[in-house]
Amino acid sequence: MKKYEFLTNISLDDARQKMIDAVRAADIPVATEVVKVREANNCVTARAHYAVRSSPHYVASAMDGIAVLASKTVGATEGNPVRLTPDDYIVVDTGDPLPENTDAVVMIENVVEAEDGDVLLYSACVPWDNVRQVGEDICMGDMIVPSYTVMTPALIGAFMAAGVYEVEVVKRPVFGIIPTGDEIVDGDADLKPGDIPEFNSAIFSAMLSDWGADSIVYPVVKDKIDLLEAAVTKAADECDAVLTIAGSSAGRDDYTSTILTNLGELLVHGIAIKPGKPAVLGMIGKKPFCGMPGYPVSGIIVMEEIVKYVCALLTHREPERDETVKAQVSRKLTSSLKYEEFLRCRVAEVDGKNIAVPMPRGAGVVTGFAKAGGLFVVDQNSEGLEAGATVDVALQRDKVELENSLSITGSHDPLIDEAADLLIRQDERTYVVSSHVGSMGAIMALRAGETALGGIHLLDAESGEYNKAYVRQYFPNGGVTLIRCVIRQQGLMVKKGNPENIHSVKDLIGKRYVNRQKGAGTRILLDYLLEKEGMTPDDIYGYTREEYTHTAVAAAVADGGADAGMGIYSAAKTYGLDFVPLWDEEYDFLVRDSALETPEVQRFLAVLKSDEFAARLTEMGGYTLEAPGEVIPVDA
Repeated sequence: MKKYEFLTNISLDDARQKMIDAVRAADIPVATEVVKVREANNCVTARAHYAVRSSPHYVASAMDGIAVLASKTVGATEGNPVRLTPDDYIVVDTGDPLPENTDAVVMIENVVEAEDGDVLLYSACVPWDNVRQVGEDICMGDMIVPSYTVMTPALIGAFMAAGVYEVEVVKRPVFGIIPTGDEIVDGDADLKPGDIPEFNSAIFSAMLSDWGADSIVYPVVKDKIDLLEAAVTKAADECDAVLTIAGSSAGRDDYTSTILTNLGELLVHGIAIKPGKPAVLGMIGKKPFCGMPGYPVSGIIVMEEIVKYVCALLTHREPERDETVKAQVSRKLTSSLKYEEFLRCRVAEVDGKNIAVPMPRGAGVVTGFAKAGGLFVVDQNSEGLEAGATVDVALQRDKVELENSLSITGSHDPLIDEAADLLIRQDERTYVVSSHVGSMGAIMALRAGETALGGIHLLDAESGEYNKAYVRQYFPNGGVTLIRCVIRQQGLMVKKGNPENIHSVKDLIGKRYVNRQKGAGTRILLDYLLEKEGMTPDDIYGYTREEYTHTAVAAAVADGGADAGMGIYSAAKTYGLDFVPLWDEEYDFLVRDSALETPEVQRFLAVLKSDEFAARLTEMGGYTLEAPGEVIPVDA
């Protein structure tokens, strides 16, 4: 009898990489389809999707209580309550539109009824207390998700909250599964001695379904080479990938490797693992092929260690893993003693340590939950956590995203989302973990070693230059590199037609303004312009009303909750607002020197220099690109 041997005996890592490389080299086109968002759970987005409306789309009460003008509660104390008449307040429920001529809501439990419908308040409130602003959850024009994002129940809610009811997704690939063997029979047949019930196909189909693929199980094929070759040819014509079960070892009737050699390219026959050794791997044209061992445990091992990665390439998702990691909390957190609190966070690796950046706690922020990288717990009877405390983070995304993450903290600009999307579309993906804390927040995070990059646009009032003076001041001993990004237009966003006739910061007197948060470069620019005009923040009604993004400011103006707000042109364009240009500023990135040469940062810099990035910014409008991605000298 002729001795039959395996053709290869390579390591599992090498076998897997051979298959991955072959699938990538095949450059398989991405098939897409449009589905209803309600039916899109576990689908993979085929492109970036954007909000077509803000959520909430109106200014709403966040509590049951009474809507008031905050100015009428000034001076209220435990010993000297303020009395309001029925003309001074309006009863509201959670979710009600905020009535006209009110700017705050007092929670019902803080309202004490008096005679004749009057109420007593024992503490004052400030404007926008217990009020949900337009776009608190998500703003029109914001990217809901980038390309190749797995749709989840939370994301379905985020899409619908953002007014998007159809989504373009990657079409689920179909795996053809061919059971083989003279002894194999249907599992529900009457079994005779020597019969082996076929159930491997059910196991593999279920696993593929979990990984986002469909399957067709073909009839059992007897051990005849012509029958098996015909079945494989048919499956390769009808499906996106082919699995055969059994027929892959070195036995007398095991023809799989021969058939694969006849029809396509044999890459591997035999892997140095036990169980699972007799696997056959290759390609039939652009169709991945895997010959699976017949023993169920062996087949499951090969499915987990090889086929899962093939399926991930075809579905444009990462292989699923459940991971928990230890991470350091980026900032101090307070918490109630009464509750065990689950906090959403973004997680990124910075200088070899995991950093957990807490996300907003608002119960209505569904997109925040959808975009969270993980969850960690603050125990009951704890007042909170100090900055730098170590927590166990249950990852909501695959750990590979953490390992390939790039942390960007600082000033908000939609260009970060666009760059992140381009990074994800690359074969070697990089996952951007961004948080919008303003330009000074970027400086502080970089000094503390909590981020790799920071977006900044900080104007030095004395020299008139951007960013360099701050680098010299806060990093006198170096440690960071300033990278050029864009020149962008800053100005006042006003209603279409500019009905309030606002053309300069002087015209803001007597108007309703919406500002950016303390430390934001946009707010620093406003302060600079006010000082040039001999004005103070007290001249601006709404100076203390803060939003954290340009799109949130634009949403407030578009909704009519403010007459003006300072921001960038692209945000005004998204919301159909008029734009009064005031300043051309430099929006750049600071990079920690320790991170500058990492693959993730280098890929990011390559994106800044790319034609695709330039095209996206041209479409958005309001940007000028002058050598983005290049180093800016900061010497005085």
